[in-house]
Amino acid sequence: MTTIADHDAYIAAAPEQFQPALAHLRAILARVLPEADEIVAYNMPGFRIDGTVVASYAAFSKQCGLYLLPGAISAHAEGIAAAGLKATKTGITFSLRTPIPDDLVERLARASREDAQA
Repeated sequence: MTTIADHDAYIAAAPEQFQPALAHLRAILARVLPEADEIVAYNMPGFRIDGTVVASYAAFSKQCGLYLLPGAISAHAEGIAAAGLKATKTGITFSLRTPIPDDLVERLARASREDAQA
């Protein structure tokens, strides 16, 4: 497995059809979490604040994922379900046909930051 150096390299190596969605997700997260450092952990791009990874994302063969702290997912479970998305304790998977709405990404990122600070 190739080690990914940074967010740009990750997006460039992702399946071509997901590259625009990943770049868009990265831009939203960077805007909402301006104090975060962009990092790569476990071969996945993420955003770290004070030593805690508060958001990360990934691409797979048929879908993408957004990963956050558990409190953010549970706080927005209704919004996630209303958007027609499935979530685990720490992640939400989405396809190009059913992307995560931008406003939900913003709310989730803020909630994950708050969860880290609590």
